[in-house]
Amino acid sequence: MLRQWYITEHAEPPRTHDTISVRQGLMREAIDDENQVELLTAGEGQAVPTQKRITTPYMTKYERARVLGTRALQIAMCAPVMVEIDAESDPLQIAAKELRERKIPIIIRRYLPDGSFEDWGIDELIISDF
Repeated sequence: MLRQWYITEHAEPPRTHDTISVRQGLMREAIDDENQVELLTAGEGQAVPTQKRITTPYMTKYERARVLGTRALQIAMCAPVMVEIDAESDPLQIAAKELRERKIPIIIRRYLPDGSFEDWGIDELIISDF
């Protein structure tokens, strides 16, 4: 008796041509809504002038890691080295030496919540713990 009640109450309704077309219509609407995503292109924000910067002049540990990793990859791919190489052959050590001498040709772009950004050169930042 309980089994019969469960089957009659919870069984799916028989599929007809109308329910299949309604479900397909709903799927098309969901796909159309998904395709209406607004894409932002790079460079839409405004650059903050150098005199009106509001972020800290200190290089963060995350920026340092990103700069060293990016520059080491460039050096490993035969990019020109900006410092004198003594006996180093490790690209990460060469990148660290370039960072100590502030000769890395990379600009750090810091995005602000309003969509604008600040560009900082490596020579403008204070690097601590290095």
